[in-house]
Amino acid sequence: MTEHVVVTRPGGGRGTWAMGSLFEHLLEAPRDAVGLGVALVTQPPGIATPLHRHTREAEAFYLLEGRMSYRAGEETHDLDAGCFMYLPAGIPHAFRIRGEAPARFLALTAPGGLLNLYDEVGIPATELRLPGADGLTPEVEIPRWAEVGPRYGLEVLGPPIPE
Repeated sequence: MTEHVVVTRPGGGRGTWAMGSLFEHLLEAPRDAVGLGVALVTQPPGIATPLHRHTREAEAFYLLEGRMSYRAGEETHDLDAGCFMYLPAGIPHAFRIRGEAPARFLALTAPGGLLNLYDEVGIPATELRLPGADGLTPEVEIPRWAEVGPRYGLEVLGPPIPE
């Protein structure tokens, strides 16, 4: 893969709706690429992931707005705007968006192909906003995670962080 300069202007990333959230792709990488993947993620209050791990990718997050509880390994961290978190590959983790406002964060993965998982389980965003009734329901999306996740080295280990 040839490296090249990438500039993504505000609102210029391709959007995906998954998990009731918006993933704006700022730097894309093929699934098996070694490079970095970057997305601007907006998630509504209450969204939570199950406890899981990625067997191949390291992840990092920089929280721009909002609050979240983040379990990494055996520790739970309460994060607010300005917090940064790095997760090496293989660390069990889960998070829940807290408060009354959506959270916005910069998500980075290396290798970057992990962000393609959201494309496979979600749908293209028709606008760069949170999905409403035009998004997928959990009943439709959750079976997609179970089918597609293992191809990306995603292992679900337990339930989400409680409310």
